[in-house]
Amino acid sequence: MSTAILTGQPVPGSSIEGDLRSLGFEVRTASDAADASALLTEVPGDQRVAVVDTRFVGHLHALRLGLTDPRFPLAAIPGAVTAQPGARQALTRAMARENAAGGALLVDSLADRVAAALDADVHRPDLGSLVAAVPADPQARNEARQAVAAVDDEAVRLKSAVKARDGFFTTFCISPYSRYLARWCARRGLTPNQVTTASLLTALIAAGCAATGTRGGFIAAGLLLLFSFVLDCTDGQLARYSLQYSTLGAWLDATFDRAKEYAYYAGLALGAARGGDDVWALALGAMVLQTCRHVVDFSFNEANHDATANTSPTAALSGKLDSVGWTVWVRRMIVLPIGERWAMVAVLTAVTTPRITFYALLIGCAFAATYTTAGRVLRSLTRKAQRTDRAAQALADLADSGPLTELVLRAGRGTYPRGGYYAAFAGGLLVVISAALWGAGWQTALCAVAYVVLSAVAVQNPLKGALDWLVPPVFRAAEYGTVLILAAESKVNGALPAAFGLVAAVAYHHYDTVYRIRGDAGAPPKWLVRAVGGHEGRTLVVVVLAALLTGAQFEVALTVLAGAVALVVLVESIRFWVASHLGGAPAVHDEGEPA
Repeated sequence: MSTAILTGQPVPGSSIEGDLRSLGFEVRTASDAADASALLTEVPGDQRVAVVDTRFVGHLHALRLGLTDPRFPLAAIPGAVTAQPGARQALTRAMARENAAGGALLVDSLADRVAAALDADVHRPDLGSLVAAVPADPQARNEARQAVAAVDDEAVRLKSAVKARDGFFTTFCISPYSRYLARWCARRGLTPNQVTTASLLTALIAAGCAATGTRGGFIAAGLLLLFSFVLDCTDGQLARYSLQYSTLGAWLDATFDRAKEYAYYAGLALGAARGGDDVWALALGAMVLQTCRHVVDFSFNEANHDATANTSPTAALSGKLDSVGWTVWVRRMIVLPIGERWAMVAVLTAVTTPRITFYALLIGCAFAATYTTAGRVLRSLTRKAQRTDRAAQALADLADSGPLTELVLRAGRGTYPRGGYYAAFAGGLLVVISAALWGAGWQTALCAVAYVVLSAVAVQNPLKGALDWLVPPVFRAAEYGTVLILAAESKVNGALPAAFGLVAAVAYHHYDTVYRIRGDAGAPPKWLVRAVGGHEGRTLVVVVLAALLTGAQFEVALTVLAGAVALVVLVESIRFWVASHLGGAPAVHDEGEPA
């Protein structure tokens, strides 16, 4: 329960008390500033509290935006200020200062004066066309009421439920009706997390339909995948419509997106196998390529989001292109965001074969990856950005270096040459090319040892160079690519599915690291990274197992390794996010880029 303290002389005909109750507030009235301060101290410390001027005139949704958004400890709009439990002390101090400065009788405009006196950051939402005012006289009140009547606050609320920046397919083919589905869910008390779970279940059923290998199953799979995406859009729109943001919800939304897509790839591969076509290598290749694309996005953004002097001619050109309407949509479509990607996969699943679907997916994702990576490399080379220590730490966490890297660095004691992205590239190319040339041979094992050493060299210094953000994606490509090649060359039927499971488990760990950093929750604990070996340790283990074991034994080893990694990272990840949610971690809602 939340509490709202009304201050000032009551205004006949005002709806403010009813509006506050409709938003879930228990309303109390203060006769003067001293009474407001006393009421504030009586509110339990685990409740949100708001101070609202009785003269407030405005839209209900303006009050909702100003007083109920869980992401911000302190927030204010004209005539109202609110504090969550963690920011109550700041509100209490500001109230005390106003009482000391203005005296007990000055209760008019108390909410605005307290908001101005706060000694902490106050979120002030952009209300757009919504009205929020404290009229000083009857004429101003009448004008404010007319302004309220002139704007449909429900239409504004529905429009704001849609993500501000999204792909072409999502914007024009999904959001025009999914926003109404979000409102329908809100009016029936459904939560975004429930819709997110429904989207996951729908995608898993779609994967099961694809796994049947029949034309009817493929058609049903395509339709269900599209419906899953509709629900995927709806959960975020429901969160924005009803301001139901949470740390757990952000994690579920991001994690389930990857689980849905990669489970669908597995379903397609199983369906193709029923028809006598082995496309597991294509399915694993699509997962590897898509994951590496995402890591490029995450690494570049983390390296530059708080950098200083962060401008370049390339970025300026990009801004100019975005000022031309049609180029905005073309550039958003060619990077094949989740809407376009899932639509393409759904249609091709229904009308073609899994092999053709994966070929189209690999070609589209390869082009998108080349386009985005090349643009970011050009930006990095032409800008004079100064990376911060936080950015360097984020890149180090994304690198996922394990105990072997620590051992090599301790043994070298700073004697290695300057590392960075070129050491990562050298090591990655060495192990991947050797796996492709010699397969499970001793040469590959020696190159894997060299990869371990070069990986340590790459991260021995803070990753603050212009292109050091490439280090994590290079490590991902080296590890995943080595597993893919060795499994394919083992010539055992079950090796590629086992490799798919291993890469999926490791990719989950890497995505989880990203979401923790994005949510300011820090990287996974060191013991977890050590327990799963780090990228260099897992790569070396897979190479050694391939060299020492027969094909059938290698398949079993990959399966066991996949199960062990999945068990460790899933248990720790679920425990962490649930504990964070129950512990009152700040709500998160990351608009981000279309995934």
